Amino acid sequence: MIEMTIDSIRVSLMNYQRVVILKEKGTVRYLPIWIGPAEADAIAVKLQNVELARPLTHDLLGSVVNALGASLKFVVVNELQNDTFFAKLFLSVDGEQIEVDSRPSDALALAVRAGVPIYAEESVLDKAGITLDEETGKPVSEGKVDEQEMEGLSAYKDFISTLDLEDFKKRKS
Repeated sequence: MIEMTIDSIRVSLMNYQRVVILKEKGTVRYLPIWIGPAEADAIAVKLQNVELARPLTHDLLGSVVNALGASLKFVVVNELQNDTFFAKLFLSVDGEQIEVDSRPSDALALAVRAGVPIYAEESVLDKAGITLDEETGKPVSEGKVDEQEMEGLSAYKDFISTLDLEDFKKRKS
């Protein structure tokens, strides 16, 4: 598992869908994941420390988890199949670790509320991660995806090619 941070939330110029950009800690490798507008807002509200009069759904879920004596320890974007990302929540309950299936957007919204680490499996980064060329700021393919998988990711790759990645280069750490 590779530790990630939320770099930004963006809107696709092609279709106005939201995308959360995860960044691998200490490198210039990114993992863009499409998410819904409600989940994008839920993540952004917390990242920007906006106070709301009433809790959002992810605040409620976090409260329920805590009220039941559990705690969120970390989340993992663990799989990519047919252009769909999958994630897991890792909870601690009475000293036991429990895994719960989740959409990545919900896992990320909960992770930012709980202040827990976000990870991605190397296999997911191999398929969908993008690394930026140091000089040009353009995406570099690492060639770890076979032809059949690449066909399945064509819409994803088309989207990546529309991103303006210049500001990624400026913010690399």
